[in-house]
Amino acid sequence: MRRASLVVAALVFLVAVAGSAAAQPEPPRTPGLDEVFNGFAAGQLRDARPVSPDRLFEALQANDPFYVEPPRSGDEPPGTVLKSKRVDVIFGGITPPNVVAYKLMYVTTGIDGVTPVISTGILMIPNDGQPFAQKRLISYQEANDSVGWSCHPSTQWTGGDPLDGASWSALGPLALLFGKGHAVMMSDVGNDADRSPHGVFAGKFAGHAQLDGARAALNFREAGLDPHAQTALFGIAGGGVGAAFAAEMQPTYAPELDVKSTVLEGMVVKPRNFFRVADGSVGSGFAFATLLGLEPAYPDMRLNEKLNPVGRGIADYFRTQCQTPAYFGMPFVPLHNLFSTGLGPADEPAFQHAFDDTELGRSGTPSSKVLIASCARDDSLMSLVPAQDARNLADTYQAGGAEVTYQPTDCSMVRMLTDLYGWGTDLFGMQTISWLDSQFT
Repeated sequence: MRRASLVVAALVFLVAVAGSAAAQPEPPRTPGLDEVFNGFAAGQLRDARPVSPDRLFEALQANDPFYVEPPRSGDEPPGTVLKSKRVDVIFGGITPPNVVAYKLMYVTTGIDGVTPVISTGILMIPNDGQPFAQKRLISYQEANDSVGWSCHPSTQWTGGDPLDGASWSALGPLALLFGKGHAVMMSDVGNDADRSPHGVFAGKFAGHAQLDGARAALNFREAGLDPHAQTALFGIAGGGVGAAFAAEMQPTYAPELDVKSTVLEGMVVKPRNFFRVADGSVGSGFAFATLLGLEPAYPDMRLNEKLNPVGRGIADYFRTQCQTPAYFGMPFVPLHNLFSTGLGPADEPAFQHAFDDTELGRSGTPSSKVLIASCARDDSLMSLVPAQDARNLADTYQAGGAEVTYQPTDCSMVRMLTDLYGWGTDLFGMQTISWLDSQFT
């Protein structure tokens, strides 16, 4: 009898271990081509419909009346949907047949978390046979560093701004997410038709816009998502800053959202350190644009007063442009050459408040599980963010009680030359999707 009991106990133990092992999250890994071109994604390519030249030309004009803001009472809570429009996803001149999409205009807040601000965005849902009410939501913040208008996701994914690198870098992650059946909400971090410079680098604003975009998507009844659906935050590069702030502020700003996980890829952790590395590098144009994307939320920077005539001319141009091709056109320029003070941005006293206020790790501890993926070493032209900053952020979150996975990635030039597929997929965050998906319960 005792032996039988031991056998039963052993079996119970083995079943428990097996169940525990099955429930473990999948480690980050580079996906194979068969996963990227999964059944759903391959079907969308196979059955895609070409878009007529007239529609493509209309999209390129970027004059959709949807972006005209309606009158408001001022009492609308954050996440309130003000306008919606059913749209076709258009990319590369084609439209996939089984992706349901809506442009949404909704209420969010500025960096203070109180002042109402309007943002737009796009909700995309794979129509794969699964009821929409059973889908999980990915709140996705692109690598979109554009300060200009009509440069953001709701325009990019409906035929406008077709050359922008941010949307091209999102193709692989979107294919993987749609293949897993998830709905995806992308915020424009402001009204995409607003001609004023967009504060995309103001991290607290971007975080609020991302969280309120998720609220808007879940509460938009026409889409049919479950208002209490499990959610994940995903952000990369410029979008990674907003996603990190969203994760830090979510427990207090949007506690009703059921955020299971957060992926942060290659984002600026400490702006001051970023400028010291990026100034004069291949990313000088993006570093300069970062200042322009901070100033709308931090007008005390008074950027124009500090620029020389050449700097003001470049700034005036950048403020109206998308990141591609504009920001790529100023590599290796030492930024102090654009300032009448002779100081580089990292040392300009008037910028320090904005830098401090957009430093990650200071606004709270994420309640979701967090995966931080960043270049392991500063050994690549693409390494514009000090590798140590990402490691320090992981330590900060862990010290606050968050469950953090840190994944150093090989961004080296050697890997780019010898394994371009692995280098590129990891650079765009595709290796994180299996981990993100495995956090849902």
